[in-house]
Amino acid sequence: MRDIAPPSPAVVVAIDGSRRALNAALWAVDEALVRDLPLRLLYAIEPHEPAQLDSLCTAHDFAVAESAVRHAAMAIESTNRPVKIEVEIVYERLLAALAKASQSAAMLCVDAACFGEAPSTHRGVVLGQLLDQSHCLVAIVNGEEPAHRNRSIVTGFTDSPECPTVLGHAIDEARLRHAALRVVTGWRPRFTDIQDSHATAEGTRHAKLNLEHALDRYRRLYPEVDIEAVAVAGSPINYLAKHVDTVGLVVLGHDTANQLTELGDPGLYAALTDLNCSVLIAPRYGPW
Repeated sequence: MRDIAPPSPAVVVAIDGSRRALNAALWAVDEALVRDLPLRLLYAIEPHEPAQLDSLCTAHDFAVAESAVRHAAMAIESTNRPVKIEVEIVYERLLAALAKASQSAAMLCVDAACFGEAPSTHRGVVLGQLLDQSHCLVAIVNGEEPAHRNRSIVTGFTDSPECPTVLGHAIDEARLRHAALRVVTGWRPRFTDIQDSHATAEGTRHAKLNLEHALDRYRRLYPEVDIEAVAVAGSPINYLAKHVDTVGLVVLGHDTANQLTELGDPGLYAALTDLNCSVLIAPRYGPW
C-alpha cells in the first residue's frame, strides 16, 4: 500500500462565504508572504444526516463551497499581492478539518464567528477544543476590517515557560505589521495595599522596572520595534479593557488562552466581541 504524502505547509484560512471569513483571509495574506508559504482556503462542508443525504444535496453543497472559495480567491488576487493561493474543500465538520489541517500548517486563521450561530458560551467551548487539538498558531480574526491599522499589538509577560516563545511571536507580528508592541505584566497587590494608592503605585513601579530589565535584550535584538513595558495592578486584562480602541491584536500563550475558554465560560469569545480585536494563540508548549 502506497503511503499518502502529508499536506505541504501553508497558512490555512477557514472560508464559509461570509464577509468576516473573507477579512480573515485578507488578514492572513501577510502571514503567508512573510513565511514564503501558500495561503490555503479551506471550506468544510458540514456532513448531513444519512437520511438527508442525496446526490442533489451533495452537488449543491459543493457548488456553494466552490463559489465561496472562488470569491475569496478573487478578492485576494485583487490586492495584487504575490501570494500563492490553494483551495481545499472537505466533507467534514469544521473543527475536525481544522485540527487535521493544523498538523502541517504554519498557522490557522478563522474569523471569530466561524462556528455558527451557537451561543457565545458554546463558541468559547468550541474555541477551547480547537486550541487543544491544534498543532500550530491559531489566529482568531475579528472586526469588520481585515486589519486594524495604527493599532498596537499586546502580549503578556509572565514566568510561564511558554512566555519567551509567545513574546517572540508578538515581536514577529509587530515587525510584520509595523505596529507598536505593548508588553503587559500584572502584579497582585496585597490585601492591605488595595486601599493604599501609594503602595499600589510603588508596586506598579517595581513591576515595571523588572519588566524593563527583562525586555532590554529584546530591544537590542529588534531596535526597529517600538516595545513598551506596561505594569498593572491585578490582571493584564485590565489594560485591554482600558485601551479597547487602541489594540489591534492580542498574542497569547496556549495556557493563557485555555484559561479563557474553560467549559461554561464564554471567556475568549466574549473578550473578542467586547474588544473588537484579533487574537493570535501559540500552540501548546512542550511535548504533546
